[in-house]
Amino acid sequence: MSRFRQQDNLLGQSNSFLEVLEQISQIAPLNKPVLIIGERGTGKELVAARLHFLSGRWDQAYLKLNCAALNDNLLESELFGYEAGAFTGAAKRREGRFETANNGTLFLDELANTSGLIQEKLLRVIEYGEFERVGGSKSVKVDVRLVAATNEDLPDLAERGEFRADLLDRLAFDVITLPPLRERPEDILMLAEHFAINMARELEMELFSGFTEKARRTLLDYHWPGNIRELKNVVERAVYRCNNPHLPVHQIVLDPFESPFRPKGRIKTQDRLPPPKPIAEPTVSIAEPMPIAKKDHSSAVRFSFPVDLKTMSQDFEIDLIRQALADSQFNQKKTADKLGLTYHQLRGYLKKYNLLEGTSREVD
Repeated sequence: MSRFRQQDNLLGQSNSFLEVLEQISQIAPLNKPVLIIGERGTGKELVAARLHFLSGRWDQAYLKLNCAALNDNLLESELFGYEAGAFTGAAKRREGRFETANNGTLFLDELANTSGLIQEKLLRVIEYGEFERVGGSKSVKVDVRLVAATNEDLPDLAERGEFRADLLDRLAFDVITLPPLRERPEDILMLAEHFAINMARELEMELFSGFTEKARRTLLDYHWPGNIRELKNVVERAVYRCNNPHLPVHQIVLDPFESPFRPKGRIKTQDRLPPPKPIAEPTVSIAEPMPIAKKDHSSAVRFSFPVDLKTMSQDFEIDLIRQALADSQFNQKKTADKLGLTYHQLRGYLKKYNLLEGTSREVD
């Protein structure tokens, strides 16, 4: 098995990314804590794994824990273990992550979500290499390298008293700050091709035929708020929807929720209930007619009834879309703007009414 295993698949050629790799190589051999900071989806967990497998502890335990996934009591027990009888259900002593990771590396993600109690115990482990199990009084000695990650501004939290400043000082022997994907445009297509090839292999396709120029431009022009994780999802979705190994991927769906039929807002409770039974109208005496509010209908359009409301509505939408297309010289992006729709919403209407023929798909 490779020393770096499957975790070490960090890819990129941009200067900002190569600087991060160099920083990882320099700090990895040291038995010092490291703090990784970056937006969601930037690869903090991959960096932590690389730090471990490039260190002298590479053949020892590498454990990871998301601090945001557990409440304070469970997190304390998970990290430091507990003695028998420490609480209801604690029938026997249990080792925590620090003991299990002894001589290895422990990666704590979402560190900013920890409480003051957890932070105090983490500080003691970093400073003295010891802690006490929950419900115990005996100190447990361990040799664990701590790597922590967050997407929060920890110095700002420390200034506001929401994070221990002394723990931040201990953790920040060195800080690795990961650049977001929008700051690494040179890496987008390289990563996209990597994810596409892996997806094609997973779908047992004989080959991956690449991306069209329009697809590449879509990938490069997007701002990627979800960073590499979002790029991976978008590319894998595009490959499986294309579903033809001999055709390049031409359609990139950035938002899988986008649809002209997407429900707007939350469904109210009363909308989920069956309609109420009709109430009989009260009998009105002819001698005492009910007052009727007067309304001016002089400007209203007059119809001859009966009418088919559904058909009339569809005819109105088709006529409006055709006029907007003609006014935009059949450019779909401009048409969508004129109608107050997104590009993908307009595409949904065009497919619904079979109006795609003869229209331009240009999105510039």
